[in-house]
Amino acid sequence: MRPDDLREVLRQHAGRLPQPLALRGDTRRYTYAQLLAEVERRETLLRTEAPGVFALGLDNGPEALLWDLAALLSDRPCLTLPPFFSPSQRAHCLEQCQVTLAVAEGEVAGELESAGFQFDGLFWRKPGNGRAALPFGTAKVTYTSGTTGQPKGVCLGAPALLRVAQELEIVSRATAPTHYLAVLPLAVLLENLGVYAALLAGACVTLLPQRQLGIQGASGVDWPKLLATLILSGAQSLILVPQLLLGLVTAIERGHLGAAQFRFVAVGGARVSKDLLDRAARVGLPVYEGYGLSECASVVCLNRPGANRPGSVGPALPHVRLRLAADGEVEVSGCALLGYLGEAPFEGQWWPTGDLGDFDADGYLYLKGRKKHQFITSFGRNLNPDWIEAELTQGGVIAQAFVHGEGLPGNLALLWPINPHCDRQTLVDAVAKANAALPDYARISAWRRLEAPLTAADGLLTSNGRPRREAILARYRTTLLELDNEVRQ
Repeated sequence: MRPDDLREVLRQHAGRLPQPLALRGDTRRYTYAQLLAEVERRETLLRTEAPGVFALGLDNGPEALLWDLAALLSDRPCLTLPPFFSPSQRAHCLEQCQVTLAVAEGEVAGELESAGFQFDGLFWRKPGNGRAALPFGTAKVTYTSGTTGQPKGVCLGAPALLRVAQELEIVSRATAPTHYLAVLPLAVLLENLGVYAALLAGACVTLLPQRQLGIQGASGVDWPKLLATLILSGAQSLILVPQLLLGLVTAIERGHLGAAQFRFVAVGGARVSKDLLDRAARVGLPVYEGYGLSECASVVCLNRPGANRPGSVGPALPHVRLRLAADGEVEVSGCALLGYLGEAPFEGQWWPTGDLGDFDADGYLYLKGRKKHQFITSFGRNLNPDWIEAELTQGGVIAQAFVHGEGLPGNLALLWPINPHCDRQTLVDAVAKANAALPDYARISAWRRLEAPLTAADGLLTSNGRPRREAILARYRTTLLELDNEVRQ
């Protein structure tokens, strides 16, 4: 599927009688005919501009989707700036993409002004040629959550993006959801494609600002507000990360809302515990776990009605093939990125995911963990502990830091000070200083001072001083469990 195919689908929806509702925001509503007219009006504006990456710094809402679709239909590469990134990370994205044209509001608009952009009443503009080294055919540049301080830009083509959206629509077709609620930011590729899939299905998409939903930053949730929105919106389908699924299941168990309104709830972004999936099944919530990565245009595996095996991430979608390398690493073929921004185009056939897995006899994939040390929080944020540990230990107070957050709602840290006699407040201030330099999803939520430093003699460090992570996890499992309980209380 290509952008003109999407345009034709939108036209077909617009021609239906009675005229279906396509998009709802906090104050505005659009039928499919109105949506297409608004998108094509913005498309015309973009086609008159000089080539280059177009940046969006908008909260979830109709404007964000209308401009996103306009960029797609006008064959203009689009970058949606993640609201959960720090200002310095967003500045890196803008600089690497050589952005000279943007639509933005709020905090991001202020950042653009500080970076030399000027507002002309519609666009934010900055002098320059806007010629970033993009692979040919790039339609979208998406940045991951940042496994290090400088996340990479993943360049994807429109056919790959729309093929995934098309497969997601087909997978959910049996349950026929007519109302889709976007819970995650549109800067999250999974959510972006979830919205495309809903439009392909002719469903009504509800797009509300994150704070109106009750989503605060990368990991804060106002649950009464979010649950009220779920009820009032009439949402029948949505995409969640594991931590949000946990809250929804808990709320249903406590009788705060019913499961009957939901027809298809996809969950991804991080590993989901079998216990949580079992709880969802017991309350009648139709949850389907999947798996994907930005480098493969998001979803590559997904459970579905009639083909759901809890504990697996499902079979491969029809457009991709999966295999295991000799060391058990999952490799994907059929929908890979065009390349990383600023690097040589990707011309291989198989993409190494960095995840270890195994298949059952019917081709369902079961993940076994990360090949390297990076972890994924229960909010779906990818992190490299080395980055956070460096922030903690470079302030002149902390000598050693070990950070853990795999599948957890908050990052945990074990600390040893440079001065063994320093008081607790000194460590509190040091952690606060490090947190201030990090985006919220990378901050430390709870920590504990070690009784003794980590040493090679104890088997907790390598000979060159690097942490032996599995050994530390085993030694301090009880302590980390106590810290996790503090975060969840």
